Amino acid sequence: MPATLLATHRVEKPWGRHRLWPGFADPASDGDPVGEIWFQAPEGDPELLVKYLFTAEKLSVQVHPDDAAARAAGHPRGKDEAWVILAADPGATIALGTLEPMTGDELRAAALDGSIEGKLDWKPVEAGDFFYSPAGTVHAIGAGITLVEVQQNVDLTYRLYDYGRPRPLHLEAGVAVSHAAPFVAQAAPGAIEPGRTILAEGPKFVLERWRGGDKRLVLGGAPGWLVPLAGEGVADGVAFRAGECLMLAGEVEVQAGDDADLLVAYPGATRL
Repeated sequence: MPATLLATHRVEKPWGRHRLWPGFADPASDGDPVGEIWFQAPEGDPELLVKYLFTAEKLSVQVHPDDAAARAAGHPRGKDEAWVILAADPGATIALGTLEPMTGDELRAAALDGSIEGKLDWKPVEAGDFFYSPAGTVHAIGAGITLVEVQQNVDLTYRLYDYGRPRPLHLEAGVAVSHAAPFVAQAAPGAIEPGRTILAEGPKFVLERWRGGDKRLVLGGAPGWLVPLAGEGVADGVAFRAGECLMLAGEVEVQAGDDADLLVAYPGATRL
């Protein structure tokens, strides 16, 4: 089947929330907070993973390795990731990169004494913002944010600093793969036709945003992902609505209402 509706997997996190996002059931008030909802492929090891994040507190200061470093550590791939901000409390921020270039020794020392938090470039965010964070970027997602994350499919995070939470850090591995320097956003093509905007074009995946109407996507050998942020529609006979995610294969026809807001992701360095 060219379109498959994906199952969800809820992940409890200490920085998560008890009130999530329309379309997702809230966890019990006396239960652990939910920080992430993953959309799981039915089988295999696809290149990408899509998830929602809900933050009530700051995430750890962290970094992900690139493909070469991840494979050397026994993982299938590294982790580039991208974020589309759906909602943000006033004053919400995301840290991307450091304010000044730092050596490995400086980064390690700042992580150990906690000063790393003040050495990051905390950027204000609001609904509609987009960021592509390449592997090696030192980063932290702040509190009060709901976002969709598209990432290379690997559960591999090196925590450098965690605000005193009782979780392990990964200082040596994290410092070794960090590019501790000011963040430079990659250029993006932007709108290329009515209702179609390219948010990111490689190097590991392409992320598009579609606004309403009918569209056709011809994928190569690798699958793609359709993430409805608002509205509803049908992809090759499979109905979808906001809060769901479909995996696509081959040639796919998508019909969506004029109010639909869709993300489309697929592996590669250039748009289809």
